Amino acid sequence: MVITLLLSVFIALLGIGIIVPIMPVFATNLGASGFGLGLIIAAFSISRGLLQPIVGTLSDRWGRKRFLVSGLFVYTLIGLILPQAASVSNLVLIRALHGVGSAMIVPVAMAYMGDMAKKGEEGRTMSMLNIAIFCGIGTGPLLGGIFTDSWGMESAFYAMAALSGLALILVLLQMPATTEQLEPVRKLSMLQVLRSLLAGRRTRGILMARMSTMIVMVPTMAFLPLLMHQWFDASGVQIGLVIACRTLVNAVLQLPFGRLADRGDKVWLLKIGCLVVSTAMCLVPLAGSFGWLLLLFAVLGTGEAVIWPALGALATEEGRRYGQGSMMGIFSLAMSVGVLLGALGSGMSVDLFGLAPSFVIIGIVVLCLTFWAASLISKEPALVE
Repeated sequence: MVITLLLSVFIALLGIGIIVPIMPVFATNLGASGFGLGLIIAAFSISRGLLQPIVGTLSDRWGRKRFLVSGLFVYTLIGLILPQAASVSNLVLIRALHGVGSAMIVPVAMAYMGDMAKKGEEGRTMSMLNIAIFCGIGTGPLLGGIFTDSWGMESAFYAMAALSGLALILVLLQMPATTEQLEPVRKLSMLQVLRSLLAGRRTRGILMARMSTMIVMVPTMAFLPLLMHQWFDASGVQIGLVIACRTLVNAVLQLPFGRLADRGDKVWLLKIGCLVVSTAMCLVPLAGSFGWLLLLFAVLGTGEAVIWPALGALATEEGRRYGQGSMMGIFSLAMSVGVLLGALGSGMSVDLFGLAPSFVIIGIVVLCLTFWAASLISKEPALVE
């Protein structure tokens, strides 16, 4: 069952990754302005963000399989109708529907993994899901470029539909409806569950840590190409290698650090990982060559590899108290909020202080917020079974 779930998540996110480099070009060809591109991105983020906690909580009551199947069906449909979009408004609506499908996949997959995690193996279990996510998203853009260059832009969308359909068939045939139910939680209303979840100081700390550690995503992805072009006229291959190095290091180290999270102090690992990430961010302005940036982003990926399993394990522990679906839904929402804050905050910082200083500012902000979150987690004991 674990292999089926991981393979399904990998295939689904591979399909998503395929269209990542295609969407901006496709939208521009339909006449999208900068504001239009922003609306297309926002439509996906808003619909996904709003629905993740709702879907997660409902999956604790109604079973996870129906939501995962529905999400994969939406992904398959999106791949088929995207090439038919005739206007920017069409794309906005389609991407909003895409966000609905996304809200039914990753949080529910995380809840499935939380259900299956044995006590003391939460870090290792969640690290396996992280590997599937990283490999899918990381490999997808490369395949998207190959499909587009070989058979045209529409082929990338149809490839997404085919891969999502394959994942849908795997889930239908192999996955159970759910693996665990929490009867006390099921007796509460959705709002009562979410309210009780957010009332816990430990839970709030975990959510704040997830949000703050995601702030680095936008500057390290969106602003890196600008910085490399400005400093040493980097090629597309060099930019791609720096980004891929971070993702690859993160994926390779997930299992070792997942096992370490199971044996060690997760809060201390969170602090250490954040210190590594923040230090790498602050050193980016001093790296004036491709080699140094490659090294720094490998360090950045190492720090994130420490953080992700530790936070996933902490969220899984809380999920046993409130329901894995409810916890993972709001945990995923915290990730989305972090990306949004990173986009807005880094954009303002670049306008006010410039590109290079913004990496330092963001690194310091992330460090302070994460250490604050760690103090909240430490002040309340974990659930003892």
